[in-house]
Amino acid sequence: MDGTPETSPPRSALAWKAAGWLCVGIAAVGAVVPLLPTTLFLIVALACFTRGSPRLARRLLAHPRFGPPLAAWQEHRVVSRRGKTLAVVGMSLAVVLVALTTDGWLATALVGATLLGVAGYVVTRPSVVPAPAAEDTPAVTPAR
Repeated sequence: MDGTPETSPPRSALAWKAAGWLCVGIAAVGAVVPLLPTTLFLIVALACFTRGSPRLARRLLAHPRFGPPLAAWQEHRVVSRRGKTLAVVGMSLAVVLVALTTDGWLATALVGATLLGVAGYVVTRPSVVPAPAAEDTPAVTPAR
């Protein structure tokens, strides 16, 4: 040992970064597999990267397609109308798929109740980013 401080990140940062990459991988699969939510996994990846690698969080937020909705969620908890529609349709199809592929009603009821709660949460989020507050905008005085 040369007495210099250790430069490797703490284990928790590595765990957060690994979880973030796992979520990005699942999101990539979700981009091509129906019923697998891409944006949800990117939101979780952003939360993980925020804790484990701010540089990777900034890269996600800078992505041309996914960055703006992720920033809207992170800053204002906003879900677009299109996002809400796709989420509810996807959850509905998932319940139908469970009903068609399982025996009995219990699994369908549990999945349906869970997704109904999730859908309720999603549709009650704001759909647009709020306008800046009055104190954030410069005052304009009328000319006389």
